[in-house]
Parts: sequence; C-alpha cells; structure tokens
Amino acid sequence: MAFTGLAFPIILFANICFVIFWVSQFRLHAIFSIIAILLSAKTCLGFVQLDFRTSKIEKNDIKIMSYNSMLFDLYNWSKNSKSRKIILTSIAEENPEILCLQEFYTSEEKGDFNNIDTVKNIITAKNCHVAFTTTMREKDHWGIATFTKYPILNKGKIEFNTRSNNICIFTDVLINKDTVRIYNMHLQSISFSKANYKFIADVKDNAVDVGNEVEKSKSILRRLKKAFIKRAVQADGIALHIANCKYKVIVCGDFNDTPASYVYHTIRAELKDAFIESGSGFEQSYAGKFPRFRIDYILHSKEFKSKNYHHLSETITDHYPIVSYISF
Repeated sequence: MAFTGLAFPIILFANICFVIFWVSQFRLHAIFSIIAILLSAKTCLGFVQLDFRTSKIEKNDIKIMSYNSMLFDLYNWSKNSKSRKIILTSIAEENPEILCLQEFYTSEEKGDFNNIDTVKNIITAKNCHVAFTTTMREKDHWGIATFTKYPILNKGKIEFNTRSNNICIFTDVLINKDTVRIYNMHLQSISFSKANYKFIADVKDNAVDVGNEVEKSKSILRRLKKAFIKRAVQADGIALHIANCKYKVIVCGDFNDTPASYVYHTIRAELKDAFIESGSGFEQSYAGKFPRFRIDYILHSKEFKSKNYHHLSETITDHYPIVSYISF
C-alpha cells in the first residue's frame, strides 16, 4: 500500500481529468471520480492549496526555515564551484529565528568548511544544537543541526539504531517565557545507486533497454520497499516521543516521504501542517531526479498559527528550502 502514496498525485490528476471529461459529456460517470476525490480530500490538501491570502507578518512572529543542505555540496555534486556560497547566501538572506539543517557537515579545522561557525556568523540565530552520525579523522563530522536565536534549555536525540546517517534531535528553547520543543529530523533515504538514477533518466528519455528493464525496475522497487519499512519504524518512535512531550512543539525535517504516506500521517497526528495552514499552489520540496514530491515539512502544535509558508524558488541542493512564520 505504501507504493500508492507515490502514485497519489498521478491518480488525483487522472480523476480530475475524468470528472472534466464526463461532465462535458453530461454523463453520470463523473460521480465516481468526484466521490474518490472527496474521500481523499484530506490527503489532497497535503499536495495542493488554493489559499492566496497574504497574512501580515508581525514583529513577534517566529521565522522558521528547514533545509536539506546536502553537506553544503561538500563533494561538488552540483558541478558548481560557487555552490557552498550560494547555499549560505540563501540562509543569510532569509535569516530565520529557527533554522533546521539536515545533511549537515562541519570540520573542526579553521577554514571554509567549519560550517557551525560560518552559519553563526551569517544569521542572528547564534545558539545551536548539533548531533553527529558519522565522524572521520576526529575532526570531520556529518549529521544534523538546529540553530536558534532563543536560549536553549535542553538537548536530546532519538537514535534509529541503523548504519545510515539518519537521526532526529530535539531542542527545548525559551520563547516568551514558554518552553517550546523543536524537533529536527532526517528520515531514511531511498539511497538510489548511480545505476538506478541512470535507469530513471533513460525512462524519461525513452532510451530503456527492454532486456534489462524488468530487473532494473525490481532493483528500484526493492530499495523503495526497504526505505518504506525503515521510515515506518522511525516514524513510530518519533510520534511516541512527541505524544509524550509536555511542551508545545515545532517539527521540521526531511521525511523522505509524501503527504499520502504512513510516515507523514503518523508524525503529524494532531499537529498542524504549515503548508496546509498558510501555503498555496502545488507544493514540491524535492528538486532531484526522482519525481519532485513534497517530502520536507514544517509542523507545529495547535497553539501556534502559521503564516506565509513557501519554498525558495532556487536551490543548489536536491531540496528546496522551506520557510514559514508562526505565532502564538
């Protein structure tokens, strides 16, 4: 059933086309597609919003940014020598009060890749909570990071007991005499190989070798299935942790799954989705070669109100940075 979540936008679009076609033919067959759309209305809202209102941003509103920074393009995947500077410029221009970075890399050596100090120097959010999943040469670190302008009262993490670089951290901060817990997470990736990406590109270009098509398709399905299973376990643990939290919460991260997924609905539970509350249009946050779904999220407790959710129009990484304001 998890695979149907990936196909949901296509199924939704097909049903809309059926409605238009049958209505134009004055046929009652349109009722079936209309019912299907209505039954899935809650899921539809996770993909598309038609709210074009603009809310006034107040002085005390909290600006939140979540971004899979792709290690600041450490390995030059983008083939752009200015990529790191572009990523940092985007962060500096937004200057959020709360910044959640996934796929974070930093080096303890002085220089360009001491990213903890670099980020602190370009935004007002000077307090940070960083957790590492991998360390090499005792000075190079890979992990996740939360930066905030608010005083940090407590730090913790939810480990997934896997060999991957996936993790969830939580940071308790003091905002207007209230303690608020910020969750920042990066859930299980699909981890496609170069061969998988080449096959996807060949499918798009109609250059598939029919002889190898079935086996290569199976390889992709196996990776998807493995990731679905791992993310489900991770989501269960995070949802339980949030349910037991006595504070208001803000949840940010790269879920690596769509709004039609078990992962999204499990973690969201009773929380509000900033995109549903204040976004507009058909939202996508993934910018890579796989179909461009919405897989990055900003969620929050009902005590908060979100405003002006949007994603930045340009990105060097394979994710668009997402931004929202929230107020008590």
